[in-house]
Amino acid sequence: MTPVPVARRLRLLDRFLTVWIFAAMALGLLIGRSLPGVATTLGQLGSGTVSWPIALGLMVMLYPPLAKVKYGELGRVFSDLRVLVVSLIQNWLVGPLLMAALAIIFLHQHPAFMTGVMLIGLARCIAMVLVWNDLAGGQAEYAAGLVAFNSLFQVLFYAAYAYLFLTVLPPVLGLAAVAVHVTIGQVARTVALYLGVPLVLGAATRIWLGRRIGQAAYEQRFLPAVAPLTLIALLATIVVMFALQGRAILQLPADAALVALPLVLYFVLMFAISVALSRRAGARPDVVTALAFTAASNNFELAIAVAIGVFGIASPVAFATVIGPLVEVPVMIGLVGLAARLHLSQPKPAWQSAIGAKEGSET
Repeated sequence: MTPVPVARRLRLLDRFLTVWIFAAMALGLLIGRSLPGVATTLGQLGSGTVSWPIALGLMVMLYPPLAKVKYGELGRVFSDLRVLVVSLIQNWLVGPLLMAALAIIFLHQHPAFMTGVMLIGLARCIAMVLVWNDLAGGQAEYAAGLVAFNSLFQVLFYAAYAYLFLTVLPPVLGLAAVAVHVTIGQVARTVALYLGVPLVLGAATRIWLGRRIGQAAYEQRFLPAVAPLTLIALLATIVVMFALQGRAILQLPADAALVALPLVLYFVLMFAISVALSRRAGARPDVVTALAFTAASNNFELAIAVAIGVFGIASPVAFATVIGPLVEVPVMIGLVGLAARLHLSQPKPAWQSAIGAKEGSET
């Protein structure tokens, strides 16, 4: 009997994911423009530079991927020195240099925008990458391990990188230096909030519930049941994000497009470079996916927090960092689709897991 194509058996939410993403973006823009009172209320639900609606959305969307991780296998990830070295090179050498180069090439006449884009490039992704990797069918344990690896480096070296790229490098190239003061504690708080909370919840669920109901029931019943939370929370977060920040695009479309250009180029080029480097290193397909999305994504929460804390919420530097997630979401969705078409990952994407626990195993 001829099998029914997978796409026809997906839930409506999964099958038209790209449509829902752009619909959520449009709804957020509409709310921000037509219902400013709602956007204002959402903006007031925060503390300092943290937006609690966005923070809650990120925590909920990260919970299913982190509950899926087999934490007992993380030791294998950290013992794979080849993959760790490749990730280190991609995230802490190639990524910052590529973003700095693009920012200087396209925005050297707009120093504040250039600074904002550089801040994004220095903030390596620790949250959304788990969602993109999950959607693309990347190796979950490697993605979680690489995120933990990069989180440690981010806490220790983000401030030093900001000083190097914004204060030391520009004068060497004949540009004005920028003083950025960010402490290890500020970075650590961001990492703890956006990654630490869902990581603890996911690990606790895997350990406690897996023992209580058995690993087979956990994999076949619980994980498919909570899997839709990722996409539902992603869509809700996009609506809030565009309601709060999308006004920047509507009010200053030319400036938004100016900042968006190097960001789009960065995400696409970084993904392609990471795929090439990972394949050259001999990584298997689903690990290539994890490495590529880990390197191509960025921690926009940290970049925005630093920009607002150092330069002020109304500054053009903060404006540039706000454009980051608005560009990253649609581009990453496109790259998820590209990864599927290129068959980067042989295992079944996690967002298809409700179809059946056995379907889509390694060929």
